[in-house]
Amino acid sequence: MSIPSPPQPAKLIIGLFMKDKELDEQVAEGLIQQFGAIDVISSWLPFDYTDYYQSEMGAPLFRRMFSFKELIDQGALADIKTVTNSIEEKYYANNKRLVNIDPGYMLPSRFVLATGKNYSHRIYIGKGIYADLTLIYTKGGFTTLPWTYPDYAAKHMLAYLLMVRKKYISDYKNKFSGKIE
Repeated sequence: MSIPSPPQPAKLIIGLFMKDKELDEQVAEGLIQQFGAIDVISSWLPFDYTDYYQSEMGAPLFRRMFSFKELIDQGALADIKTVTNSIEEKYYANNKRLVNIDPGYMLPSRFVLATGKNYSHRIYIGKGIYADLTLIYTKGGFTTLPWTYPDYAAKHMLAYLLMVRKKYISDYKNKFSGKIE
């Protein structure tokens, strides 16, 4: 018999993509109000892996990633996605989004994104939200999966996520001085 235990706190990571980089500060401020201080910000990354969003958001699109200082309960991911959806709704013009906000979390062994889109490999976590296992950490690096979005498999994204993973492990050990899984 397995004995249930509380899950390890996770590192909140939120990605944005948009056409107008000027929105970055406003959106980041809204995220800070909801989730606390940001500790690692990526450089601007091109978001040119798909044209799926171009009819709604225009082109070219750019991505920026933020990780947050305070660790989160893994069970909060559905609530976090509903909050980021409400922030996203503040940035609409002519019934079109100006920004897309993708929350997820990192543990030493994996990176998980939240989505409202169901698919065979996604697990329902409540409130109309699914968890998407996006990357697995093994043998010193992140391994992509057949369904990993191309932008999350890109070299610059993986470098950013490795940097965040290192910070997370250091912060976790300093705060909890316990076993990290």
